[in-house]
Amino acid sequence: MSVAHQDRAERLTEDEIFRAHRGGKLRTQVPITPLDARALSAISTPGVAHVSRAIAEDGRLAADYTWAHRLVAVVSDGTAVLGLGDVGPAAALPVMEGKAALFKALGGLDSVPLVLNTRDVDEIVETLVRLRPSFGAINLEDVAAPRCFELERALDAALDCPVMHNDQHGTAIVALAALRSSADLLGKPLPSMRVVVSGAGAAGTACARMLVAAGAGEVIVLDSRGVIHHGRAELSTAKAQLAELTNPRGLRGGLADVLPGADVFIGVSSATVPEELIAAMAPGAVVFALSNPTPEIAPELAARHAAVVATGRSDHPNQISNLLACPGIFRGALDAGATRITERMMLAAADAIVALAAEDLAPDRVVPSVLDPRVAPGVAAAVAAAVREPAAVREPAGVRESVVVREPVAVRDPAVVREPAAAREELLTGTPLAAVPSSSVSVEERP
Repeated sequence: MSVAHQDRAERLTEDEIFRAHRGGKLRTQVPITPLDARALSAISTPGVAHVSRAIAEDGRLAADYTWAHRLVAVVSDGTAVLGLGDVGPAAALPVMEGKAALFKALGGLDSVPLVLNTRDVDEIVETLVRLRPSFGAINLEDVAAPRCFELERALDAALDCPVMHNDQHGTAIVALAALRSSADLLGKPLPSMRVVVSGAGAAGTACARMLVAAGAGEVIVLDSRGVIHHGRAELSTAKAQLAELTNPRGLRGGLADVLPGADVFIGVSSATVPEELIAAMAPGAVVFALSNPTPEIAPELAARHAAVVATGRSDHPNQISNLLACPGIFRGALDAGATRITERMMLAAADAIVALAAEDLAPDRVVPSVLDPRVAPGVAAAVAAAVREPAAVREPAGVRESVVVREPVAVRDPAVVREPAAAREELLTGTPLAAVPSSSVSVEERP
C-alpha cells in the first residue's frame, strides 16, 4: 500500500471534519511585509492612484498589476452537490471553498468561491459577464444536467476567458487517462475495447464523448430507462446527440443486456450493479465505479472478477478524481493565454496523467495520487503546449459541442463585455507551484 493510500485510509471522525470547516477554509493573505507607513502609502492612497490611472489608460496593464488575470472563480448554483443533489447555494459553499483551497494548494492558483441564488441560465451568464473584470477563468461545479450543458456553452460564447464544467470534463479526462493506463497495463488497445457507461448526466455524457474522441472501439451509454439508442422515444437533445455518437450497433435493453462480454464498465450514476454482471464481463475487465459516496459495486466485490478497479473515493486505490485534471488545466490555460478550454487541451491533460502513471503502473496505480506534486505542473505544461499549437486558442469545441445552441446573453450595458487583453497573447509564468504537504487530506469525494 502506498504512503498516500495509508494516509487517506485513516478514517476521519465527524468532529475532525467539522473542525476543518469551522469559519470557512479560505483567508486573504497580504504579500507585503512589513505593513508600515511607507507600504501603506504604496498599496493605498496616494500610491494606488498611480496604478489605477495607468490601467485606465492601458487596460492591458491589469494583467500585471491585479490578480484578476490569474484568479479562478469557482461557480455553482447548488443544484447537483456531490451525492447530495439539489441542496442550494448556501450548502454548496463549503464544497466550493474546498475546491478553491485545493486550486491553491495543488496548483498555486488563487481562487474564489461564488455561489449564485438563481437557476436561470441567462441570469447566471449575465452575472458572470458583469463580474468578468474580476477574474481570469471560470470553473463550474455542481450544476445539474441538462442545464449544465446549456450554461457552459452560453458562458463560453459570452466570455473571453477559459470556462470549464469540472464535473463533466474533469471527470472525463481522468477516466480516459485511467482507461488508457489500464489498456497499456493489460495489453488491450483502446480501439478494441467495448465500454459501457452507466449514467447519462453531466459526467456520463462527457465521458462518452471523450472516449469516442479518443478512439474507443464501442461506447454504449445507459440512463435510468436503459440503453440510449437512435430512435428511442422522448430523448432529450443531449441524449439524442449521444445516440448519434455512440452505440453504433443500435443495441437496446438494460445493463443486463449490454454489460456481459464488455471490456469496461464506467459507473457515474446511483444505480447498483449486481456482482454477477461484473463476473459476466470479458476476461481482464476494467471497472470504474465512480458514484459517491457509494460506488455502483463495492470495489472488493468487483476485484473478484475485474483486473483493474477504480472508484471516486479517496479511501480506495485508483481514485478517479477531477483534481488530477484541475487545477492543472486552468494553470496551463492561463499560463499560455488561452481564451477557452478545447478538446485538444483536454486530451493533452489526459496524456500527461497517463505519462505520470506509467512510471509506477500497476493494477492499483493506473492514475497517480491527487497529492502527487508532479501532477498539476505536468498537466499545466501539457495543456500550455497544446494551446501553442496552431489554431488551439479558439478551435471548435469538439467534445464540448453544445447540446443547446444559444446566442450570447444580452446585457444592458455593452461596456461590460470587454475585448480580450493583448497581454493574453504572451506567456505568463505565474508564481511557483505550492508544495503539497504529505499529510494533506483531500476532501474531494466526487470524480
